[in-house]
Amino acid sequence: MEGIISLFKKTTGETADCQKLKGEGSNRIYYRLRSQNHTLIGVKGTNPVENHAFIKLANHFYGKGLNVPRVIAASADERYYLQEDLGEDSLFSLIQSGVKSGTFSAEERALILKTIASLPDVQFKGAEGLDFSICFPIPEMDRRSILWDLNYFKYDFLKFTGIEFSEPQLEDDFERLCNLILQEKSDTFLYRDFQSRNVMVKDGEPYFIDFQGGRRGPIYYDLASFAWQAKANFPEDLREEIIQTYIASARKYISIDESAFRQKLSIFVLFRTIQVLGAYGFRGLFEKKPHFIESIPFAMANLKDLLAKNDYHELPYLTQLLKELTELPQFQPQTTDESKGLVVKVFSFSYKKGIPADDSGNGGGYVFDCRGVHNPGRYDQYKPLTGLDKPVIDFLEENGEIFHFLEHIYALADAHVQRYIDRGFTSLMFSCGCTGGRHRSVYSAQHLAEHIAQKFGVEVRLKHVERGIEQQFPAK
Repeated sequence: MEGIISLFKKTTGETADCQKLKGEGSNRIYYRLRSQNHTLIGVKGTNPVENHAFIKLANHFYGKGLNVPRVIAASADERYYLQEDLGEDSLFSLIQSGVKSGTFSAEERALILKTIASLPDVQFKGAEGLDFSICFPIPEMDRRSILWDLNYFKYDFLKFTGIEFSEPQLEDDFERLCNLILQEKSDTFLYRDFQSRNVMVKDGEPYFIDFQGGRRGPIYYDLASFAWQAKANFPEDLREEIIQTYIASARKYISIDESAFRQKLSIFVLFRTIQVLGAYGFRGLFEKKPHFIESIPFAMANLKDLLAKNDYHELPYLTQLLKELTELPQFQPQTTDESKGLVVKVFSFSYKKGIPADDSGNGGGYVFDCRGVHNPGRYDQYKPLTGLDKPVIDFLEENGEIFHFLEHIYALADAHVQRYIDRGFTSLMFSCGCTGGRHRSVYSAQHLAEHIAQKFGVEVRLKHVERGIEQQFPAK
């Protein structure tokens, strides 16, 4: 951070306040630097060669009049650089309502189509006079780089699943897929990671970022990346509009036979989906980053649909293996039927009788052990009563111990319930247990159910297993 602040002061003559920005999958660290007269984005990259590629590409694209952030200054070793601040609105953030519901508003659609209409400008105009030797890590898409991506999928995703496969047969189809991709020669710029997270929106106009991994390559890959982005949730009619808009815009630069274009596009969609699964495997299954883990079922749904609609007869073993992969239970997408909404089940139970089973098939959720709380069941006057009776309630609340216990439960429950609501899940389970399932667990389960119902307004189904009591709190 000190290097970036020093570069800012050297460039502007002012001292800046520095705020670290959130990043998802990048090894670069971003900061927003504000002073009295300037606001810039500072970037610290671990790889100077990669930074050099971005700086050179950004300068070239900016000189071509393309909407990219202007690089203001860079350190002598290019480990740090300052770029124009494009604000906080990414295309990804501005279309979230449509992404979550699957129904995109007219404004969201217009912004998506405006973005895709600008892509050919980057690919064709951006390639004019570009020295591709500056690209990182290689200047163009070639056989070796394609095989890197395919083996990325094999080693960082496929092998993690435990699925059995024939490596020689898979490699044979990888070679065939390489040949299909390399049939398309082009002098255009391949953005490589063209997706809604890498598009900023300023004054209603799309601006492009994170293109440092670009290289010379076919135009189909970027369209596939955008239109089949795993979590974009584009409906079929919007995806069709995206393709048509791209074709119309690209015709400014080349003639296009639409039938042949779509056939070639399907190959690149398959390749991009495989490459994305490799990235999700490494970033998610290996590095345990939640965003990438959550994206896997969406990519699988895309893949399943793709295989159903296209006949990749040139790749028989690969398609057979991919179909098998899409049927693995761990990668099935969770339901997002918002009309049904989240249902939270809360149980009290006796450890002597066992933890309640989860009839949803999800394996159960949190189980809280209430046996650390002072037990009213040890005293004769409370033995015939339950955690719903006032004398037991007064006993448990007298020294505040139960309140402290529940505070920790509420903190975990609140975070989990909110996360399930955000992700469109429909079933969550909490169980509170004590020795007999009569006093402490009943009190805790009752208060937890009431707390969730009041705070989140979701449907809560409460069951005191040993008491045979059930209560339902309807969704508000």
